[in-house]
Amino acid sequence: MASVTTAEPRVGAPRAGAWVLGFALGGFVDGILLHQVLQWHHLLSLVPGEALRDIRAQILADGAFHVGMYAIAMVGLWMLWRRRGGFSGTGEDRRVAAAAAYGFALWQAVDTVVFHWLIGIHRIRVDVDNPLVWDIGWLVVFGGPSLLLGLWLDRTAHRGGTGGGRVAGALALAALVAGPAAALPPRGGETVLVLFREGLGPQAAFAAVAAIDGRVVWADPSGELLAIVPGDASPLRLLAHGALLIGTSPATAGCLAFTRT
Repeated sequence: MASVTTAEPRVGAPRAGAWVLGFALGGFVDGILLHQVLQWHHLLSLVPGEALRDIRAQILADGAFHVGMYAIAMVGLWMLWRRRGGFSGTGEDRRVAAAAAYGFALWQAVDTVVFHWLIGIHRIRVDVDNPLVWDIGWLVVFGGPSLLLGLWLDRTAHRGGTGGGRVAGALALAALVAGPAAALPPRGGETVLVLFREGLGPQAAFAAVAAIDGRVVWADPSGELLAIVPGDASPLRLLAHGALLIGTSPATAGCLAFTRT
């Protein structure tokens, strides 16, 4: 009687989804930490031209970057779901985790080599005399350990179990949390940044703040980007008075709320 063999589960396909998720998580860490918390650069910090260097363009570009990373994460989640049957192989828990670590390291390399050095739209820090040192330092601190972790997990996969699904679930949870987390305003302080439409003018912008019983504590030279302390009324009411973006809104994935005045 002929023996029946069971086909090995396709491990490559679920690992590809983990690669994509790791790549997206690398972008989220970059955007949240460098664009928002530390504010060492915007996505388009070094792009020439007055139009693109305007704060409106910079904030919108940062927000679009977060949205793009979230879209990539959704693709990774879909890939994992489509090939979820491949999580049952021995050592698959470590292989899936290794793939995510590789994806995270890949983002660091792509961002540094392509966007920093080849295209030159920003650097890790744009306000220092030697940005190359910071670029390399970022790769060493974030890219190198992620790559080494992936290699170690791959080499020790035989010690692992069949819990690839649990690892994939943890990655999915991290991706689902990272997107909304990027849109949260910073804690502490009552100041809200409000960006009004171009051409509105400072007089109308200040009048709009007064209409909600707010107080202006800072204004840029145009008078259309204001830091305000809202009154009892919600600052979202300023949308009816010509406001385009408000720091408490997730419209730009939280980037306006973290922008320093």
